[in-house]
Amino acid sequence: MTAPNTLAATGTAVSLERVTKSYDRGRVTALDNVSWAFRRGTFTAIMGASGSGKSTFLHCASGLDRPSSGTVRLGETDLGALKETELTRLRRDRVGFVFQGYNLVPSMTVERNITLPLSLGGRRADRGWFSEVVHRVGMAERLGTKPSQLSGGQQQRVAVARALVTRPEIVFADEPTAALDPRTAGHVLRLLREAVDATGQTVVLVTHDPAAAAWADSVVFLSEGRIVDELPRPTASAVLTRWETL
Repeated sequence: MTAPNTLAATGTAVSLERVTKSYDRGRVTALDNVSWAFRRGTFTAIMGASGSGKSTFLHCASGLDRPSSGTVRLGETDLGALKETELTRLRRDRVGFVFQGYNLVPSMTVERNITLPLSLGGRRADRGWFSEVVHRVGMAERLGTKPSQLSGGQQQRVAVARALVTRPEIVFADEPTAALDPRTAGHVLRLLREAVDATGQTVVLVTHDPAAAAWADSVVFLSEGRIVDELPRPTASAVLTRWETL
């Protein structure tokens, strides 16, 4: 097992310290004493077999769920010290999410879906940044379109734009390409990669696909609720080889 990485607070987007998450009155442990830190401006993939704890890891790291014990920090903010309303505001303003199911509002246009996190927070979009984001994801000509008029890949590109429009400190992507064909999946993954390389964004991708993980700077492997390995500078073949040993 690799040792937890240690980073200065100023270089860390999110850190987990001895995080455990149990269910069913402690009879089921989904995360077992996990410590890890995600450096700002990096792209990390999280992989593991079904039941390994990767979704629970994402939920605890992003503030969607609270751990049973341990500490999760966004930058220097201890998420465990926040009330539910404060945690909701933090997720909306400082964290971006991309999910497998897109989670777009059917009645809203592409533009309104993208700016929804800002609207909920009573904020106006920075028009220059908004323009850059929608051009980057290739949706500038479809802003008045409803989600039902878009392909799955286009809907996921809208979801990526929505995750980026608030300039979040970190973006969590949970199996964002699982429902897409390989070519379309590559387009979405390239958008996430460009967000890291071009704008210094921090991205954490949960995936079961070695080809998707190969877009990351490193791959962290989970097994039975614990981090068991890290693969830097991954290739699809190297990820697959390590995946098959889990």
